[in-house]
Amino acid sequence: MVDSILEDVLAQFHQAADQMGLDDRYREYLTSWKTVFQTQFPVEMDDGSTRIFHGARVIHNAALGPTKGGMRYAANLTIDDVKALSMLMTWKCAIANLPFGGAKGGVVVDPATLSLGELENLTRRFTSELEPIIGPDKDIPAPDLGTNAQVMAWMMDTYSMSHGYTIPAVVTGKPVAIGGSEGRFEATGRGVLYLLEAQLSRQGSVRGKRVSVQGFGNVGSVAARLIHEAGGIVTHLSDRFVALHNPAGIDVPGAYAFAASGHNLKEWHEQSPDAAEIIAPEDVLTADVDILVPAAVESVLTGENAPRVRARLIVEAANGPTTMEADAILNERGVTIIPDILANAGGVTVSYFEWVQARQYLHWSEAQVNEELRRILDRAYEAVVTAAANNGHPISQRAAANRVGIERVTEAARLRGFYP
Repeated sequence: MVDSILEDVLAQFHQAADQMGLDDRYREYLTSWKTVFQTQFPVEMDDGSTRIFHGARVIHNAALGPTKGGMRYAANLTIDDVKALSMLMTWKCAIANLPFGGAKGGVVVDPATLSLGELENLTRRFTSELEPIIGPDKDIPAPDLGTNAQVMAWMMDTYSMSHGYTIPAVVTGKPVAIGGSEGRFEATGRGVLYLLEAQLSRQGSVRGKRVSVQGFGNVGSVAARLIHEAGGIVTHLSDRFVALHNPAGIDVPGAYAFAASGHNLKEWHEQSPDAAEIIAPEDVLTADVDILVPAAVESVLTGENAPRVRARLIVEAANGPTTMEADAILNERGVTIIPDILANAGGVTVSYFEWVQARQYLHWSEAQVNEELRRILDRAYEAVVTAAANNGHPISQRAAANRVGIERVTEAARLRGFYP
């Protein structure tokens, strides 16, 4: 049975806190949420009817600065999911040494069931509900599953209109034409490549490594393309419609270009049936490859399939793809895992760059963005592997990353003190 992601995130926290000997008052403080905002709001549909939607925004911790985190539109979204993901954002920002705390939010909706006009109506009304708690110095949303640059543009415009002037720094992940950052769309996937290269720098390079990528959305598709460009051989790919395999390597640029035009991998396979064979979705996770990149949703690596995972290196491009039970099994088997709070930190890092540019009315080149992204992620990776060495008593990268994040947030809280 798969535990909820909140149970796993809390269990990981307490495991790290036990190892650190964390003071009880900080333990209680860091397992509390600063703000849990829930709302039910009406949206006018195309046929003139009105539907009530459920939305939420959770702010976990603001000790390091204004909070940062994505906005998710998903039919199965729960408040526990949002709380867990906000806590992961706190550690992620701390590991990358960004001046942000963690937050997360979203709406219970399948965006594919809405017209573009209905999606805009929903986004603008939800933003108006959130207006008291978001802001460039308070809480800064970004895209996540089910949302994109257009959704962020609507959020920014709605918030700006309520204040009477344009406030581009209220969200990140916007289109470049209205204050977004170069390189933001590719940031999470590019960060996956940078951390993969950092991990493999002692063992060669990505070139020639066989790779399986589960998930072909914004993150998985970019990661697969960049890994291919770096010389990796992507033998397995999947999205929610189909799973594909080609032992000689899938035509990732072809699949990427097709998906970028608004299609999915199943449609690509129907157009090019000889490009790959269809396999069972679970086979992507247990493929005979060197590297596994879960880049879809939470809790896909479980106690049931972890014993059958053959990759020796897992890069968690998704949030929370590995359950605690699976993590223990994989660690016992000697599988190296670059944890989500490090592996997918590229997105929030470039979001930070976008926020900085918006605050200063500057525009960085894509080359500058990518150079700074590598510098920050290399520094974060070194902090985690140094902590993992643990003075001759090695621990997993996940345990080390949690320790680094918790220590940095605890130190900020200690220095600030608790307001009476």
